[in-house]
Amino acid sequence: MCKDKNKLPKAVVLLGATACGKTSWSLDLSRKFDGEIISADSRQIFRKMTIGTAKVLGDWRRSGLGRTYHVEDVPHYLVDFLDPGKSFTVAEFHDQSVKYIKNIVKRNHVPFIVGGTGLYIHALVDNLQIPRIAPNKKLRRSFEEKTNEELLIWLKQLDPKTVETVDPRNKRRVIRALEVCILSGQPFSEQQQKGDPEFDILQIGIQVPREVLYERIDNRIDQMIKEGLVEEVRNLIRQKYSWKLPSMSGIGYRQFKGYFDGEYGLDDAIELLKRDTRRYAKRQFTWFKRDDRIKWCENYEEAEKLVEEFLKK
Repeated sequence: MCKDKNKLPKAVVLLGATACGKTSWSLDLSRKFDGEIISADSRQIFRKMTIGTAKVLGDWRRSGLGRTYHVEDVPHYLVDFLDPGKSFTVAEFHDQSVKYIKNIVKRNHVPFIVGGTGLYIHALVDNLQIPRIAPNKKLRRSFEEKTNEELLIWLKQLDPKTVETVDPRNKRRVIRALEVCILSGQPFSEQQQKGDPEFDILQIGIQVPREVLYERIDNRIDQMIKEGLVEEVRNLIRQKYSWKLPSMSGIGYRQFKGYFDGEYGLDDAIELLKRDTRRYAKRQFTWFKRDDRIKWCENYEEAEKLVEEFLKK
């Protein structure tokens, strides 16, 4: 039975491509509306990975029975909590974010879900019934030995619908879909059905002209290099974190593998990072544009007005 949206707890999603300005908008909105922030960024979950993920600097403070990450006195959840050697599934994000939203609402605060990981946001907004299939290390090792093309051919045989939607260059996503198909005996696409809504959610997207966004990306990466990104990657290598890990194979880190392996120079690694980040931003924008429920804003004032009107309903 579909629940009455007017009686559901309210939450706000602030989304957009990397470098579009989500961090500053989310902090301003949280201060304005007594909000707390849940990160929907699959890279910022990791500890020891601050510069390459553009993680906003904060500090851990005692809160209730545990500790909470704070940025300028605004509590943040699902950020800076996981060792880079571990994985975090979409199902885990869904369950954890639902828990945090309910707790925030109990405190009469506004939950702001902020990020650019489209699958995380899709899972939460549409309450996806995601399969709870634990990662299988042995199976994944066998997948890693194959090329993306080989894996996609296999996936197409098991689940043609998922092949149409998965990013063919994202080997981790392809492997996860195969893993679920094989271990469950069912197509991955048939196991991501929408459930009844748990929350009344307003989705706000930040609209930035492409040329402006690309310039911001280039400037951000130049700043990352100045702040010590190369040394951050070097420290992770020294700690024996494998390039095959989800954390190390993400944007901001994998582009330096060739540099540390002596295959190309630092300037080439930086240009590769800029190129891949621009491509990632384009894919994010394409993903979000498919959802006509998103309200796109070109300036902060528009977003603030939307939130104000939404909370008054």
